[in-house]
Amino acid sequence: MDLRTVEATRYVTPLREGGSLPGLIEADDLGMYVLKFRGAGHGLKALTAELIVGELARRLGFRVPEAVFVRLDPALARSEPDQEVQELLATSGGLNLGFDYLPGSFDFNPVVRDPGPELAARLVWLDALTLNVDRSWRNPNLLLWHKNVWLIDHGAALYFHHNFRPGWQPAHAYRFDADDHVMLPAAGPISAEPVPTGMIEEVLALVPDDWLTSDGVFDPAGARAAYLSFFESRLANSDQWVQELEAARVARV
Repeated sequence: MDLRTVEATRYVTPLREGGSLPGLIEADDLGMYVLKFRGAGHGLKALTAELIVGELARRLGFRVPEAVFVRLDPALARSEPDQEVQELLATSGGLNLGFDYLPGSFDFNPVVRDPGPELAARLVWLDALTLNVDRSWRNPNLLLWHKNVWLIDHGAALYFHHNFRPGWQPAHAYRFDADDHVMLPAAGPISAEPVPTGMIEEVLALVPDDWLTSDGVFDPAGARAAYLSFFESRLANSDQWVQELEAARVARV
Protein backbone atom coordinates (compact mmCIF):
# COMPACT_ATOMS: atom_id res chain seq x y z
CA MET A 1 0.00 0.00 0.00
CA ASP A 2 1.49 3.33 -1.09
CA LEU A 3 1.61 6.37 1.15
CA ARG A 4 -0.61 9.32 0.34
CA THR A 5 1.00 12.60 -0.67
CA VAL A 6 -0.38 15.89 0.64
CA GLU A 7 0.64 19.52 0.18
CA ALA A 8 1.58 21.60 3.21
CA THR A 9 -0.61 24.72 3.26
CA ARG A 10 0.20 26.24 6.65
CA TYR A 11 2.92 25.94 9.24
CA VAL A 12 1.15 25.95 12.60
CA THR A 13 3.72 25.65 15.37
CA PRO A 14 7.03 24.00 16.24
CA LEU A 15 7.01 20.96 18.49
CA ARG A 16 10.16 21.64 20.44
CA GLU A 17 10.15 18.33 22.28
CA GLY A 18 12.11 16.74 19.43
CA GLY A 19 15.77 17.38 18.79
CA SER A 20 15.13 17.85 15.06
CA LEU A 21 12.45 20.50 15.65
CA PRO A 22 9.43 18.78 14.08
CA GLY A 23 6.48 21.03 13.41
CA LEU A 24 2.72 20.84 13.26
CA ILE A 25 1.37 21.67 9.80
CA GLU A 26 -1.96 21.82 8.05
CA ALA A 27 -2.27 20.18 4.62
CA ASP A 28 -4.51 20.52 1.60
CA ASP A 29 -6.63 17.58 2.77
CA LEU A 30 -7.47 19.72 5.87
CA GLY A 31 -5.56 17.23 8.04
CA MET A 32 -3.02 18.16 10.68
CA TYR A 33 0.33 16.40 10.63
CA VAL A 34 3.50 16.27 12.69
CA LEU A 35 6.09 17.06 10.05
CA LYS A 36 9.63 15.66 10.06
CA PHE A 37 11.79 17.91 7.88
CA ARG A 38 14.31 16.74 5.32
CA GLY A 39 16.43 19.78 6.17
CA ALA A 40 16.77 18.96 9.88
CA GLY A 41 19.38 17.08 11.88
CA HIS A 42 20.33 13.84 10.14
CA GLY A 43 17.96 14.82 7.34
CA LEU A 44 17.04 12.13 4.89
CA LYS A 45 18.69 9.34 6.88
CA ALA A 46 16.36 10.10 9.79
CA LEU A 47 13.33 10.25 7.49
CA THR A 48 14.33 6.92 5.94
CA ALA A 49 14.56 5.28 9.38
CA GLU A 50 11.24 6.85 10.40
CA LEU A 51 9.54 5.46 7.33
CA ILE A 52 11.07 1.98 7.31
CA VAL A 53 10.66 1.27 11.02
CA GLY A 54 7.24 2.89 11.33
CA GLU A 55 5.77 1.05 8.37
CA LEU A 56 7.34 -2.25 9.40
CA ALA A 57 5.86 -1.79 12.89
CA ARG A 58 2.44 -1.08 11.39
CA ARG A 59 2.55 -4.27 9.34
CA LEU A 60 3.55 -6.22 12.44
CA GLY A 61 0.42 -5.04 14.24
CA PHE A 62 1.68 -2.08 16.28
CA ARG A 63 -0.23 1.19 16.33
CA VAL A 64 1.63 3.93 14.46
CA PRO A 65 0.08 7.24 13.32
CA GLU A 66 -0.62 7.26 9.58
CA ALA A 67 2.46 8.32 7.62
CA VAL A 68 2.12 10.59 4.59
CA PHE A 69 4.53 12.27 2.24
CA VAL A 70 4.25 16.02 2.65
CA ARG A 71 5.25 18.23 -0.25
CA LEU A 72 6.49 21.52 1.13
CA ASP A 73 6.97 24.80 -0.71
CA PRO A 74 9.89 26.76 0.81
CA ALA A 75 7.80 29.91 0.27
CA LEU A 76 6.02 29.02 3.52
CA ALA A 77 9.11 30.32 5.29
CA ARG A 78 8.30 33.92 4.33
CA SER A 79 5.51 34.22 6.87
CA GLU A 80 7.37 32.55 9.74
CA PRO A 81 8.90 35.01 12.25
CA ASP A 82 11.21 32.50 13.97
CA GLN A 83 14.55 32.48 12.14
CA GLU A 84 15.36 28.88 13.05
CA VAL A 85 12.03 27.72 11.65
CA GLN A 86 12.48 29.94 8.60
CA GLU A 87 15.76 28.22 7.78
CA LEU A 88 14.24 24.79 8.33
CA LEU A 89 11.35 25.50 5.97
CA ALA A 90 13.63 27.07 3.40
CA THR A 91 15.91 24.01 3.27
CA SER A 92 13.10 21.42 3.25
CA GLY A 93 11.52 21.98 -0.13
CA GLY A 94 10.22 18.80 -1.74
CA LEU A 95 9.00 15.61 -0.11
CA ASN A 96 9.06 15.45 3.68
CA LEU A 97 7.49 12.93 6.04
CA GLY A 98 4.38 13.63 8.10
CA PHE A 99 2.46 11.67 10.71
CA ASP A 100 -1.20 12.06 11.55
CA TYR A 101 -1.59 14.39 14.54
CA LEU A 102 -3.26 12.63 17.48
CA PRO A 103 -5.13 15.43 19.32
CA GLY A 104 -5.38 14.92 23.05
CA SER A 105 -2.68 12.25 23.18
CA PHE A 106 -0.05 12.36 25.90
CA ASP A 107 3.19 10.61 26.81
CA PHE A 108 2.69 7.00 27.79
CA ASN A 109 4.12 5.84 31.10
CA PRO A 110 4.06 2.07 31.75
CA VAL A 111 4.24 2.72 35.49
CA VAL A 112 0.98 4.63 35.39
CA ARG A 113 -0.76 2.32 32.91
CA ASP A 114 0.22 -1.33 32.46
CA PRO A 115 0.81 -1.98 28.74
CA GLY A 116 0.48 -5.73 29.25
CA PRO A 117 3.37 -8.21 29.13
CA GLU A 118 2.83 -9.24 25.50
CA LEU A 119 2.87 -5.74 24.01
CA ALA A 120 5.83 -4.74 26.18
CA ALA A 121 7.82 -7.83 25.12
CA ARG A 122 7.02 -7.38 21.43
CA LEU A 123 8.08 -3.75 21.55
CA VAL A 124 11.42 -4.58 23.16
CA TRP A 125 11.93 -7.16 20.40
CA LEU A 126 10.96 -4.72 17.63
CA ASP A 127 13.32 -2.04 18.89
CA ALA A 128 16.15 -4.55 19.16
CA LEU A 129 15.46 -5.78 15.63
CA THR A 130 15.58 -2.24 14.22
CA LEU A 131 18.30 -0.97 16.57
CA ASN A 132 16.01 1.76 17.89
CA VAL A 133 18.09 3.21 20.73
CA ASP A 134 15.54 5.92 21.56
CA ARG A 135 12.84 4.27 23.69
CA SER A 136 14.16 4.89 27.20
CA TRP A 137 12.65 6.17 30.44
CA ARG A 138 14.06 9.57 29.57
CA ASN A 139 12.45 9.60 26.15
CA PRO A 140 9.89 6.80 25.68
CA ASN A 141 8.55 7.97 22.30
CA LEU A 142 5.18 6.41 23.09
CA LEU A 143 1.81 8.11 23.20
CA LEU A 144 -1.44 7.10 24.86
CA TRP A 145 -4.42 7.92 22.67
CA HIS A 146 -7.95 6.55 23.05
CA LYS A 147 -6.58 4.15 25.69
CA ASN A 148 -4.11 2.59 23.24
CA VAL A 149 -0.32 2.81 22.99
CA TRP A 150 1.01 4.45 19.82
CA LEU A 151 4.61 4.35 18.59
CA ILE A 152 6.33 7.53 17.37
CA ASP A 153 9.79 8.89 16.51
CA HIS A 154 11.99 6.23 14.93
CA GLY A 155 14.56 8.51 13.32
CA ALA A 156 17.38 7.23 15.58
CA ALA A 157 16.83 3.60 14.54
CA LEU A 158 18.86 1.73 11.89
CA TYR A 159 21.94 3.62 13.04
CA PHE A 160 24.19 1.46 10.85
CA HIS A 161 23.13 3.39 7.74
CA HIS A 162 25.18 6.39 8.82
CA ASN A 163 28.24 4.23 8.08
CA PHE A 164 27.31 3.09 4.58
CA ARG A 165 30.33 2.83 2.30
CA PRO A 166 31.15 0.92 -0.91
CA GLY A 167 31.17 -2.80 -0.22
CA TRP A 168 29.25 -2.40 3.05
CA GLN A 169 28.02 -5.62 4.64
CA PRO A 170 25.92 -6.03 7.81
CA ALA A 171 27.78 -6.88 10.98
CA HIS A 172 27.24 -10.27 12.61
CA ALA A 173 26.14 -8.54 15.81
CA TYR A 174 25.10 -5.01 16.84
CA ARG A 175 25.14 -3.35 20.21
CA PHE A 176 21.68 -2.84 21.71
CA ASP A 177 21.34 -2.07 25.42
CA ALA A 178 17.94 -3.34 26.56
CA ASP A 179 18.54 -2.41 30.20
CA ASP A 180 17.37 1.15 29.56
CA HIS A 181 14.29 0.22 27.52
CA VAL A 182 11.10 1.74 28.95
CA MET A 183 9.09 -1.45 28.41
CA LEU A 184 11.57 -3.97 29.82
CA PRO A 185 10.19 -4.01 33.40
CA ALA A 186 6.67 -4.70 32.09
CA ALA A 187 7.67 -7.27 29.48
CA GLY A 188 6.74 -10.90 29.53
CA PRO A 189 8.98 -13.56 27.96
CA ILE A 190 10.66 -12.19 24.83
CA SER A 191 10.78 -14.33 21.71
CA ALA A 192 11.62 -13.87 18.05
CA GLU A 193 8.88 -13.23 15.52
CA PRO A 194 8.83 -14.12 11.84
CA VAL A 195 9.16 -11.20 9.47
CA PRO A 196 8.54 -12.21 5.84
CA THR A 197 11.09 -10.97 3.32
CA GLY A 198 8.21 -9.76 1.17
CA MET A 199 7.02 -7.50 3.98
CA ILE A 200 10.45 -5.89 4.28
CA GLU A 201 10.72 -5.44 0.52
CA GLU A 202 7.26 -3.83 0.47
CA VAL A 203 8.33 -1.32 3.11
CA LEU A 204 11.66 -0.54 1.39
CA ALA A 205 9.80 0.12 -1.86
CA LEU A 206 8.00 3.02 -0.15
CA VAL A 207 11.21 5.01 0.41
CA PRO A 208 11.74 7.66 -2.29
CA ASP A 209 14.81 7.07 -4.43
CA ASP A 210 16.42 10.42 -3.60
CA TRP A 211 16.22 9.66 0.14
CA LEU A 212 18.22 6.50 -0.47
CA THR A 213 20.96 8.17 -2.51
CA SER A 214 21.56 11.26 -0.35
CA ASP A 215 24.96 10.03 0.83
CA GLY A 216 26.14 9.14 -2.67
CA VAL A 217 27.15 5.59 -1.68
CA PHE A 218 24.49 3.45 -3.37
CA ASP A 219 22.01 3.79 -6.18
CA PRO A 220 18.40 3.18 -5.07
CA ALA A 221 18.51 -0.56 -5.81
CA GLY A 222 21.83 -0.91 -3.99
CA ALA A 223 20.54 0.96 -0.94
CA ARG A 224 17.41 -1.18 -0.73
CA ALA A 225 19.58 -4.29 -1.05
CA ALA A 226 21.77 -3.06 1.82
CA TYR A 227 18.80 -2.51 4.13
CA LEU A 228 17.34 -5.87 3.16
CA SER A 229 20.66 -7.62 3.86
CA PHE A 230 20.71 -6.03 7.31
CA PHE A 231 17.25 -7.32 8.16
CA GLU A 232 17.96 -10.77 6.76
CA SER A 233 21.18 -11.00 8.76
CA ARG A 234 19.59 -9.59 11.92
CA LEU A 235 16.73 -12.08 11.73
CA ALA A 236 19.05 -14.99 10.93
CA ASN A 237 21.02 -14.22 14.09
CA SER A 238 17.97 -13.54 16.24
CA ASP A 239 18.56 -16.50 18.54
CA GLN A 240 21.62 -14.77 19.94
CA TRP A 241 20.23 -11.29 20.55
CA VAL A 242 16.79 -12.47 21.68
CA GLN A 243 18.51 -14.58 24.34
CA GLU A 244 20.33 -11.44 25.46
CA LEU A 245 17.03 -9.57 25.67
CA GLU A 246 15.44 -12.35 27.68
CA ALA A 247 18.43 -12.44 30.05
CA ALA A 248 18.10 -8.71 30.61
CA ARG A 249 14.38 -9.10 31.30
CA VAL A 250 14.85 -11.94 33.78
CA ALA A 251 17.53 -9.94 35.59
CA ARG A 252 14.97 -7.17 36.18
CA VAL A 253 12.28 -9.46 37.61
